[in-house]
Amino acid sequence: MAARTHQALGGAATGSYEPPQTVLAVEPSSVMIAQRPAGAAPALEASAESLPLADDSADAVMALLTVHHWSDREAGIGELLTFDPDINHRFWLLEEYLPEAAAFDDTRAAAVDRLVTLLGGGARVETVPVPHDCTDGFLAAFWRRPEAYLAPEVRAGISLFAQTSDEVIRPGLARLSDDLSSGRWHQRHADLLDREALDVGYRLLVADL
Repeated sequence: MAARTHQALGGAATGSYEPPQTVLAVEPSSVMIAQRPAGAAPALEASAESLPLADDSADAVMALLTVHHWSDREAGIGELLTFDPDINHRFWLLEEYLPEAAAFDDTRAAAVDRLVTLLGGGARVETVPVPHDCTDGFLAAFWRRPEAYLAPEVRAGISLFAQTSDEVIRPGLARLSDDLSSGRWHQRHADLLDREALDVGYRLLVADL
């Protein structure tokens, strides 16, 4: 996925997708900044809606899995790795175990066609399948490794878990644990076990502004 993103340029957060030529990262969360690897570009604690840069001072801007956190999409909108909520929210974890969390996410999610409009209507939309061994830690990265969602350290890096109450999350994870122990999950999702990659709704939008 990082290669696809770098190719489109021609992310902030924990720095998983930043190409080596990145000059500056912008991230509103001090927690995420603290998780950035050694040697990553310097990061400013700021928001997409109010970038701490002079107009026309950047050659390219990359925004990754972030637009659903913005309070003002019109002010924050360049190049996005985002998700199509209609597809993403059919992901088995959300549909079968955490529908309440998905309902909350629906209140923040941005439809891809709306983002294309905000980008001037000429953005290219590319499907970004997630490989089965993806190590980047976002919500659907573990689609073929369901036991990962039971690990607190995995959930700690996923915003949906951080922003949803334990009362909502705990029953769904208990059902997932039971289904893994009994083999029900593997029976229900046997079609996933030999797949190398899966379209879980992630989309790369590229626009020249």
